Amino acid sequence: METGFTSYRITRRFFYHFFIFSIFLFQFRSSFGQTVESDERALLNVDEGIRFSKDSLFLMNLRFRMQNRAGLNTLGGDEFSINAFEMRVRRLRLRFDGFVGNPKFQYYIQLAFSKADLDLETSVIAQPIRDAIIYYIVSDDLYFGFGQSKLPGNRQRVTSSGNLQFADRSIANGLFNIDRDFGFFAYYTKKLKQDSYLQLKGVVSSGDGRNASAINDGLAYTGRLEYLPFGLFKNNGDYSEGDLEFEPRPKISIGITYSKNFKANKTSGQLGQELFEKRTMDSFILDGVLKYKGNAILAEYMQRTSPDPFTSNLAGEMRFVQIGHGVNMQLSKVIYQNSELALRYSFVVPGNQITAFQQRIDEAMMGYTYYLRGHRIKLQGNFGYKWLEGLPNLDNSGNSWTGMFQVEFGI
Repeated sequence: METGFTSYRITRRFFYHFFIFSIFLFQFRSSFGQTVESDERALLNVDEGIRFSKDSLFLMNLRFRMQNRAGLNTLGGDEFSINAFEMRVRRLRLRFDGFVGNPKFQYYIQLAFSKADLDLETSVIAQPIRDAIIYYIVSDDLYFGFGQSKLPGNRQRVTSSGNLQFADRSIANGLFNIDRDFGFFAYYTKKLKQDSYLQLKGVVSSGDGRNASAINDGLAYTGRLEYLPFGLFKNNGDYSEGDLEFEPRPKISIGITYSKNFKANKTSGQLGQELFEKRTMDSFILDGVLKYKGNAILAEYMQRTSPDPFTSNLAGEMRFVQIGHGVNMQLSKVIYQNSELALRYSFVVPGNQITAFQQRIDEAMMGYTYYLRGHRIKLQGNFGYKWLEGLPNLDNSGNSWTGMFQVEFGI
């Protein structure tokens, strides 16, 4: 426990000193008024975040965001006594991106500071690094990356948590997403006839998830193909939930992902508890999004398989690979310029081999979002019902209601 506390204290100290440094730099520039061309200090601009730049030598964009929330869960479907309150900072992120020396060499760094983001709810070791990756930009259509980042998995997982129309991602995403990993990334976009596009994404990674140590000689191989038959979305809207751009013509993106993780050491590959033995697992994902005039539809199917999901230790304890499949569907409409209503239905079905240990879960959610400045500053309210074993009856054991209010604030 001491190790986790020490790491957390160091993380807080770093954030404090960087914040003081940023304020000092801003005040330093302000005290000198207008910057002349011969000035060697970085120029400071406020646009999408805070930008530090010096001609073509370097660029750094600095952004932050936080999600403050209050929520509750009931004891049962027909028992409205409160089982638990959730009142906390769910996410607090600091992001840096830009280039050094040459615009073709870019970087992306994202640090996390809330308890959940530091993995302190499941581990004694703080994990502040979410993303740390270097990119080489060959052209507008081709670039490569090396470092830690999100794998090209299901659409909702790749979408930033700051661009969601519900406070949390779906239960299907929670069990079957392939999350982040460290490795070599490649992205290619090909324009086809009649303004359609094909996007190819591939990664060779460790297969062990964020901030992993050297464990074994197994790797993970992930490939994704996306087809956009009616052209590109405004402002990368295929990876931002809800049609806040009011696409004047229908825009569609269909994606398919396959990932094979050799000698994985966690129950969900890159995520979950450590297995007692290494296992190979396969993930298949099919998803799509449609946007048109303030209306949006998102659908995802995720599946994970493993030839031998069970592992055990000498003490007789057992852990298994999270096999099975899940579905997530969301429908939304911007009802006024800044207001949106959204519906979600999601379920997860465990694989036949593990049904004795895990139940089917269904969840229906309704959400309202009021956008003050797009996804950067918004108010969100969610209300939903969760039921087990496909039995929605209110008196069924394990069923419950949930409610959530969240404020997203950032630059």
